[in-house]
Amino acid sequence: MNFKKYSNLVLIAGFVLTGCGGSGGGGSSAPGPTAPGPTAPVSINLWTWVSGSNAANQTGVYGSQGSASLTNIPGARDSAISWTDAKGNFWLLGGMGYSGSNIAGFLNDLWRFDGTNWTWVSGSTVTNQTGAYSLTPGVASTTYFPGARQSAVSWIDKGGNLWLFGGYGCDSQGNVGYLNDLWKFDTNKQWTWVSGSNVANQNGVYSTTPGIAATTYSPGARKGAVSWIDKGGNLWLFGGEGFDSSGATPGYLNDLWKYDTNSQWTWVSGNTVVNQIGVSGTQGTAAPGNIPGARLSAVSWIDVSGNSWLFGGYGVALAGTFGDLNDLWKFDSNSQWTWVSGSKDINQAGVYSMTTGSAESTNIPGARENPVSWVDGGGNLWLFGGYGYDTAGTLFYLNDLWKYDGTNWIWMNGSNVANQTGVYGTEGSGAAGNVPGARHLAISWVDGGGNLWLFGGAGYGASGHDGDLNDLWRYQP
Repeated sequence: MNFKKYSNLVLIAGFVLTGCGGSGGGGSSAPGPTAPGPTAPVSINLWTWVSGSNAANQTGVYGSQGSASLTNIPGARDSAISWTDAKGNFWLLGGMGYSGSNIAGFLNDLWRFDGTNWTWVSGSTVTNQTGAYSLTPGVASTTYFPGARQSAVSWIDKGGNLWLFGGYGCDSQGNVGYLNDLWKFDTNKQWTWVSGSNVANQNGVYSTTPGIAATTYSPGARKGAVSWIDKGGNLWLFGGEGFDSSGATPGYLNDLWKYDTNSQWTWVSGNTVVNQIGVSGTQGTAAPGNIPGARLSAVSWIDVSGNSWLFGGYGVALAGTFGDLNDLWKFDSNSQWTWVSGSKDINQAGVYSMTTGSAESTNIPGARENPVSWVDGGGNLWLFGGYGYDTAGTLFYLNDLWKYDGTNWIWMNGSNVANQTGVYGTEGSGAAGNVPGARHLAISWVDGGGNLWLFGGAGYGASGHDGDLNDLWRYQP
């Protein structure tokens, strides 16, 4: 399931895709699960399998568009995007996987989950749909929509509108590639193509020096970036895999961009060319010249003080080598990066405490890409799974659950050994032995009660056969 190569024929999550407007096909295969590893003891922290299948590669049940139903369920998928609206509803868009048929491909279906039922809101019930763009940017309509894609980024503005940027998928001409189109989905359920290109594989347009805002500047096409929103409502976008200022060859990026409330992009810092080593400075000390190395598939979050955090991914380590990362960075209100902890090198094994729930300074999650994260009401990060390294240095799918309290990592739940199948228990009932199977490329959100939710991804259900998943889980801290 790891994807690192560039060509017109791209292998992503086990599916070979050559173009849009049709359907890609094929399942995925990977080494089977290892023998069960150590698991968390009984505690108050419980996983509940809420809905969806405990088997891989399930098709979706769409029902009637706009109507909620207990029988509705999105098809199995990975690399989707998600967000939560002002009413606490969870939204899901696109990804790579299964629609209403057993033919896998890129998706652009839009779903809403109200805490009980799924509703298919818009988008197609078939895969690999070409985007429908207005003649010029800035026109809102229910007839326009983004093309099917995976590994985009999204955020919610103060007005409750969704914003979507980039990813990898279908452009306006039916070609598959890296995207840099910016879309808004408003509270009237209309899509607006705001800026960027409707054609794939565009290079970035940077100012001569960092710090200049203009509508003429734009990040290059990319997938697997990370994003966050500051207190002023501005979007911040970092890294990913895609095209730099030259547009010659895709690679790993470490450019940092801001999209402001005046609809202007600003290149803030980082490099305008791909595959650059970061600058760590002194560990624990912020400095204007510090910058993480180029990477994709990291996770980011905001703490209660408004600082942004970045962990892991796949890319260029501070030592200059390429691989999976477990370095932890903080970006503060002065727009300065601090290398907080983790290794300067690649492919590090995880360091776990003897028992779960113990905050120890030596603990550190293994290097990984494509985990999911949540932030609880106390501002603590919760990190689950991904594709990376377990306690023995074995590389594959993970299902370990970690909490970072701002100082120490705490292994909370799940296994410290890779490739574990899920333990589902009884649907709708939490139990100490329940745990999702090892996976990466899932999506997550937090509800108003502080519960952590997990949906889908690529990995293991209840059996030893890996693939795309559509199981929905809730974790009660």
